Amino acid sequence: MHQISVSGITVDVVRKDIKNLHLGVYPPHGRVRVAAPLRIDDDAVRLFTITRLGWIKRQQAQFEAQERQSPREYVTGESHYYQGHRYLLNVEHQDGPPKVILRNNTWMDLIVRPDSDAEQRERVLLTWYRQQLRALAAPLIASWAPVLGVSVAEWGIKRMKTKWGTCNIEARRIWLNLELVKKSPQCLEYLVVHEMVHLLERHHNERFSAHMSRFLPQWQRHREELNRAPLGHEEWGY
Repeated sequence: MHQISVSGITVDVVRKDIKNLHLGVYPPHGRVRVAAPLRIDDDAVRLFTITRLGWIKRQQAQFEAQERQSPREYVTGESHYYQGHRYLLNVEHQDGPPKVILRNNTWMDLIVRPDSDAEQRERVLLTWYRQQLRALAAPLIASWAPVLGVSVAEWGIKRMKTKWGTCNIEARRIWLNLELVKKSPQCLEYLVVHEMVHLLERHHNERFSAHMSRFLPQWQRHREELNRAPLGHEEWGY
């Protein structure tokens, strides 16, 4: 990958064995990326980008206006998200094992020990998030594997700053971004299917898009929803 400048906008250029040019604008700050066929030079990429400057700037403006969370302190009254829904955190100090309880579709009770600090409170919530995402993603992977005709040898969850998910084709291993647990069920399903479709097609090309449209006709709407969802303090993108 290398970069070119087009009308003051930095464009990441990635060359692949594909037939057509593909342009994308990605959160959180509107990074511009063009996937180009091997035979096309930078001048052609620059011209292609110039014809779409209006669309690029509109997408970047949307990301700039997107809701963002301030740094979390894990104190009562903060907003936290689960499956696309906003909850108000309620921190309770009790002896005994720490836990998280969702209450009245409004409150997220964070039960912690009396001497816990912000880092420990964060660890309790992240552990709960990880448990929930594993429980949500497991049946999705199991149900989609026979539909797609693929097998996932291994999958896991980790925090990632630049992607919502990854797929290692050779190992048939999928990683899901822990932040997905905060997004809607439709967004999670879209991302799971997206990564599993990579086992049918490595690249984001016409064949990949055709697979996505066949198996998940509303995938582009779900992708847009995922990119519109509130951004965490750390910078995530896809």
